[in-house]
Amino acid sequence: MIPLPDAVARYFAAINAEDYDALGPVFAPDALLRAVGGIERHGREEIVAHFPKVLAGLPEHDDEPTRAVVGTLDGHPVVTVEIRFVGRTPSGAPVEFEAVDVFDLAADGSVITALSTWYDTAAVGRMVS
Repeated sequence: MIPLPDAVARYFAAINAEDYDALGPVFAPDALLRAVGGIERHGREEIVAHFPKVLAGLPEHDDEPTRAVVGTLDGHPVVTVEIRFVGRTPSGAPVEFEAVDVFDLAADGSVITALSTWYDTAAVGRMVS
């Protein structure tokens, strides 16, 4: 895997392992999730509850970070990650697409305070239906 700040690396490890107990502490208690085409999720519990629902239709999946750009905004780290998603539906149909996640981190980089996800929802919808 490419080098990533610790909180972001822990996020991908937890998502790929479907380890939602490990995913919770990656987010700040009052974190925000903006998923393209979806409603905003507020708070660690609401965010963590979102992922099993999204991944339920993809029993095989892997988010592979392929490139990361780290910067700062108002003294807080911001990490933009290009991702190669590879998975399979329950029937075995392949699902592959590119995505971008933008992570806002706490000033000390210890937790994710906001995450926005970007990908072609129409194309992914066709692959999973």
